[in-house]
Amino acid sequence: MNYFTPAALVWLESVLQERFGHSFELKELNHTLTLSLPGTEGDIVFDSLQPIFHQSRSDFPCQSWCSSGEGFVTPIEDLIPAPATDSLPTRLIELHEQGVTIHYDILGLTYWMLTRLEEIGRTDLDNHQRFPATSSHAFKHGYLERPIVDEWLNVLGQVMLRVWPEIELKQHEFNMKVSHDVDGPARYAFQNFKGLVRTMGGDVLVRKDIAAALKAPWIWLNCKRAIHPKDPANTFDWLMTQSEENGLTSAFYFICGRTDASKDAKYDPEMPQIRKLMREIHRRGHEIGLHPSYNTYNRPEEIAKEADRLRKVCGEEGIQQTEWGGRMHFLRWDQAITQKAWADAGMSYDSTLSYADRPGFRCGTCFEYPAFDAATDKPLKLRIRPLVAMDCTVIAERYLGLGSTEAAYEKFNELKNKCRKVGGVFTLLWHNSFFSSPNDFDIYRRLVSER
Repeated sequence: MNYFTPAALVWLESVLQERFGHSFELKELNHTLTLSLPGTEGDIVFDSLQPIFHQSRSDFPCQSWCSSGEGFVTPIEDLIPAPATDSLPTRLIELHEQGVTIHYDILGLTYWMLTRLEEIGRTDLDNHQRFPATSSHAFKHGYLERPIVDEWLNVLGQVMLRVWPEIELKQHEFNMKVSHDVDGPARYAFQNFKGLVRTMGGDVLVRKDIAAALKAPWIWLNCKRAIHPKDPANTFDWLMTQSEENGLTSAFYFICGRTDASKDAKYDPEMPQIRKLMREIHRRGHEIGLHPSYNTYNRPEEIAKEADRLRKVCGEEGIQQTEWGGRMHFLRWDQAITQKAWADAGMSYDSTLSYADRPGFRCGTCFEYPAFDAATDKPLKLRIRPLVAMDCTVIAERYLGLGSTEAAYEKFNELKNKCRKVGGVFTLLWHNSFFSSPNDFDIYRRLVSER
């Protein structure tokens, strides 16, 4: 019995075509995987396929491979993590007259990481029913902040050029994508009177901002048609300006439902303030997307309903886009349900896949890729755009806890530089409402301006 299904091999071929720019063929026979390029001589053979890469587990070893010891150059570090149950041989890559044999399951690792098979059916979840970073193999073995799929595919690309020296491989340039989950478009605008008083109390007691509390009633009374420019959460103009000055497009993801009264937004997309905001975002050339409400992650019909609601409001406002994407609220995600729900809702891409409790490369990559549903063994009409870092993951005390400090900036920038080294995309989530000090503005500004 083969490890890879025919559908999985076709999907892997598409991943390789996107990465390297050629139409390869993959065939598995007797637990050996052969990679060939039609019209050329020589093959690349993977003869150490790992059954573990077809299981939902995190309890297996991880070794490392010294690339320079075999004459390869790697973009991040010389030692590359190598998850596997088998010990690595003394020589991992062997050249011969028929091509190359690689004694490590690079494509099995790629399949396991990109499909997030590790997470399917797991019960070691956090209080939001999320699979946490701390349960993952990557965190336990210290490679969560390494795009190891990209590192191993970089090695595979070098092998390809040794087997087929006449071909040119597709080149990728570093890019950056910024997005903003609109959990609270305004601190005051959508509060009832009781909520306003409570928020003012938070200004004084929690945020130590008496001036904001004094302004709050005036702002609240003058925001019936539009979010007041003095509202502390109204950073939309500033965020769009930062993107425009640095050649970026901001994506703003709106909540379009209410499945949990305490965790979902206090606004509706049909409200005049939100319609006006959406029109302005669109007018300035930025993107509008979906942020499905808290309890939709395992309810496909709710995701579809909220997606339709967003498209309806945008259609009424004359907003047309070539693609519709977004991200799940609280990064809630069930790998066997959520991504298929996005595809069935007619969405173009999802950018949820990062961990809330730690930044890094949940999927092992900083490249967008086509979705594959390992639970049903079918490709999906959906793109996965992995998220590398979220504001509160790095800064908030409940997660990494670096605060609004230079150390936080350096952590973001370290991840950004790793994306740069592999020619990938640094995806950054920064909520419009997550600017509690001048340092937050400074960290964000530096991250988007230093390309």
